[in-house]
Amino acid sequence: MASHLEHPENGTGGPEHTDTDTGAGTPPGPSRRPRRGWRIARRVVLLGVLAAVLALVGSVGWVRWQAAGHVYTAADVPEAPVALVLGAQVHDNGSPSGFLEARLDIARRLYETGKVRAVLVSGDHGQWTYDEPDAMRQWLIDRGVPDRKVVADHAGFDTYDSCQRAVRVFGVRQLIVITQSFHIDRAVALCREAGIDATGVGDDTARRFGSFWTKAVVREQGACVKAMLDVLTNRDPVFLGRHEPGIDDALRD
Repeated sequence: MASHLEHPENGTGGPEHTDTDTGAGTPPGPSRRPRRGWRIARRVVLLGVLAAVLALVGSVGWVRWQAAGHVYTAADVPEAPVALVLGAQVHDNGSPSGFLEARLDIARRLYETGKVRAVLVSGDHGQWTYDEPDAMRQWLIDRGVPDRKVVADHAGFDTYDSCQRAVRVFGVRQLIVITQSFHIDRAVALCREAGIDATGVGDDTARRFGSFWTKAVVREQGACVKAMLDVLTNRDPVFLGRHEPGIDDALRD
């Protein structure tokens, strides 16, 4: 009888052998890898969010620091040779949008009160059918600013380009930059970073446009990050070209 008994290790007798004790041959629990993947993904997302927050806070802080003490009202701003009006939307009929008209009106008042001697209007003319600078120029001329005193920059595709071209193409070393108040700190910061002795006047009247103003204020935060990147990379404007004498001529008399 004893000869028919087998040792359990031979697998022919006793309880069925399993790997429960050692875990050998058993695949990992079904949730182990997914859980690890989620942890990695969560860390990546958190690091991305942290980097974005730091970039935003740092950029906005830099803009405000650069502009501090250089933003005024139209009544209080010190005199400068040139006013730089930054472009904004122009309607299909060629008339400036409400935001742009408010900027132009500040430039008109600065010229009439002798605060500036010439106006540089800088905007987007990247397509034949869309022309911000000429619309801006015509608006000022129609309201009494002499033709020879208004100079158009047709390659001011953004604030950075407008500031860079003001000094590198038109030779402006001192100016008053004009835009909306939510945008004025960035405009002053970028012009000063370009080497211009810049002050700024911001318009608040466009607040009456409500939701448009609110959306623009929100977008401005992200625009500060782009401004910082442009400065750090020392980006050239889309178009440079040779020196244009328009401002020199406007300031001669």
